Amino acid sequence: MALAGVALAMAVVAWAIQRPGFALQAVVVEASTPAEPLAHVNRALLRSAGASRLKGNFFTVDLGAVRESFEQVPWVRRAQVRRIWPNTLRVAIEEHEAIAIWHDGRLVNRQGELFAANVAEAEADGALLEFSGPPGSEGEVTKRWQALREQLAPLAVAPESVTLSSRWAWSARLDNGTVLLLGREQGMPIADRVARWVAAAPTVQTRLNREIASVDLRYPNGFAMRAPGALDKAPADRGGARATAKPASPSRPAPPQDRSTPSKRSQ
Repeated sequence: MALAGVALAMAVVAWAIQRPGFALQAVVVEASTPAEPLAHVNRALLRSAGASRLKGNFFTVDLGAVRESFEQVPWVRRAQVRRIWPNTLRVAIEEHEAIAIWHDGRLVNRQGELFAANVAEAEADGALLEFSGPPGSEGEVTKRWQALREQLAPLAVAPESVTLSSRWAWSARLDNGTVLLLGREQGMPIADRVARWVAAAPTVQTRLNREIASVDLRYPNGFAMRAPGALDKAPADRGGARATAKPASPSRPAPPQDRSTPSKRSQ
């Protein structure tokens, strides 16, 4: 008797959920953060993508399949789909926020993720940074940019290009045109070498009273600089960087940590 009752109840539920009253009537699409409306997502593409996976009714529709269809639309980073009684789906869309262009033409978002979208649309929001590195390194490059931006803030400069070479040597170009040769993350940490430069830069720049083309921070006990127009005959760094510079202090610094000692310095 009990089993018969359960079977009857299940049959009633199965019958009820197939009633026309539970057919999906609306799909509401909104930004995941109401204060930040969708800027780039094409709503026509969203409707088309969602319609292709809206199979079933309020109870039977596959929310996972619907979510995946929305996340395939350009500029969509994440979609959250939930049911709203009795016949509506609500979709919250999180857009990618492009901060840089990767060397292969794809874009990099603030989370350090690659995605494909119209570069011109991204540039309409402002100039993009330039990132480059080995496959799979986009997250590390983004973190390096964030760290450099924070460290260089006291000098009122910021990195506009960050490169990680195939041999894992770092370099960055600042928005004032200066190139920082950072080398590999070995020996003295890169963050410590940058901090040393930030502390000394105001005094050095005041004494020189001229622009600085590049700063080589690969030395364990100092740094070296090169002025614009100075001859650069140093061999290429094994990690992709080059270094020719004038010592920042009268004492001669030890060779760079990545062993690509400049062959000639401009005095």
